[in-house]
Amino acid sequence: MPLDIPRIQALCFDVDGTLSDTDDQYVQKVARLLRPISFCFPNRDTQRAARRFIMWSETPGNLLFGLPDVLGLDDELAALIDWSTRRRPPPLKHFILVPGVKEMLQKLHGHWPMAVVTARNEKGTLQFLKQYDLLPFFDVIVTALTAEHSKPYPDPVLYAAQEMGIPPENCLMIGDTTVDIRAGEKAGAQTVGVLCGFGQRLVPAQLGDHTVRAASTPVRDGKGTPLHFEKIHG
Repeated sequence: MPLDIPRIQALCFDVDGTLSDTDDQYVQKVARLLRPISFCFPNRDTQRAARRFIMWSETPGNLLFGLPDVLGLDDELAALIDWSTRRRPPPLKHFILVPGVKEMLQKLHGHWPMAVVTARNEKGTLQFLKQYDLLPFFDVIVTALTAEHSKPYPDPVLYAAQEMGIPPENCLMIGDTTVDIRAGEKAGAQTVGVLCGFGQRLVPAQLGDHTVRAASTPVRDGKGTPLHFEKIHG
């Protein structure tokens, strides 16, 4: 379904792999550790093995939800992911801002209310936002334990929409994994999958109504207002 830009009244952003460039940094670290056993992986591709490992460890359902839904176990997988995230939140990391993100948020600020919707714990999320002075741009911060359930349940997106005073169907959820997209879709929001972070490993059909290279690439609505996403797939 094409992205209906005039319908958008609020924006919800994932953090890891969308605003924060943590993923590639850790892929490199883990890949170096895996080099001595590279013979264990297809084509000795430690980069791919590292990426898959980090994808699972940050939010265990990312890899599972990247697979075809042939078993009809969406609810069971969602419950497992939610339990794992709450029991063992993703670890703190050294955060790097995706290039262009701060400039994008500066341009969007005032046009739409914006929320952070992440499965990361509150401490790590606030550390990242404060480190790069991003906190003033967001009206709502939703972390792993804010709502009753975490992504891929719709609860975090529904919570953000309620706090912003915007109907969920008028929100846009932006993230780089199928976990982000599932949460947005189940909440009734439109979704954008970004092709940075782990999004580049997923097919467009799994990445929502729209895909973009990065959260900082521009797109304009029908009136020419910059939404700051460049269309790649409708």
